[in-house]
Amino acid sequence: MLSIPFRKNIFNSEVNFPARYQPENLAKIVSAQFLLVFLTLYFFKPFTVTLAEQRWSYLTSCCLHALLPALIVFVYMSLLSRSSNKQQIKNWTLIKELLHLVILFLLIGLSSFLLRSVIYTNSDNISWHYFWIEIRNVYLAGTVFCLYLITTKVYFNLSMGKSTTIEPNLAAVKTDFHPAPLFIKAHVRIDDFYLNVADLLFARAEGNYVQVYTVEKGTVHSDLKRISLKQLELQLAAYPDILRCHRAYLLNIKRVARLSGNAQGYLISFDETDDKVPVSRTYLSLFDSIYQPEA
Repeated sequence: MLSIPFRKNIFNSEVNFPARYQPENLAKIVSAQFLLVFLTLYFFKPFTVTLAEQRWSYLTSCCLHALLPALIVFVYMSLLSRSSNKQQIKNWTLIKELLHLVILFLLIGLSSFLLRSVIYTNSDNISWHYFWIEIRNVYLAGTVFCLYLITTKVYFNLSMGKSTTIEPNLAAVKTDFHPAPLFIKAHVRIDDFYLNVADLLFARAEGNYVQVYTVEKGTVHSDLKRISLKQLELQLAAYPDILRCHRAYLLNIKRVARLSGNAQGYLISFDETDDKVPVSRTYLSLFDSIYQPEA
């Protein structure tokens, strides 16, 4: 039975900067937005339109009303994405995303209000009445649009059997890794890579990227990949010795050499490197149930 665990602090939970706002995906998003808005305006006419006041055909007006919000979203999110890459934002939350959407809706509403003077011949275009109408329409339509996208995403995720919780197969912990490298899909094709899971030491989230540490013939290698830690965890879910030990870390438990700490958390050491990996209190029970130190 599929379930989505509810958390009281879901709005303040830290997440990676969404991939949909990255440059390689943003063009697709705004193109889909343009088509949806244009088709909705042209075929369904959700808002009152006085054709006699329009300077151009209704088709042209619909194109302008759909194009302007798409351009605003593209420019705003491009600047936001560039800012997140430079500053390595690590505390992106759902509440911040909602705040940016509120700002976006306001900008689109203001632009739609100013666009009236271009499209309509009405002498009252610049008035508080039409200002309120344009702002209201954008927030109503934008909220419905976002709810539709969220509902669609949740539906398809559930249909594909995806879950927000990963439970390792504890019975298979002793199973040896197969030597065949595993293909890992990243956010961008250039960062796709093959991973010999047995060589993995740990992976650490760094903003929008993940630093992957592997060991080969006694030498430690570090590679920075544009992928979220959650995405990497999902693609390694078939390997029970790879487990989440911290909000920002994945650990290969077979590579653990020593550990220190107490009931508040552990600190993991390796033979191949001086780097340490923390095991937070949240993951102590899972770690203790799997880890069996060699005699």
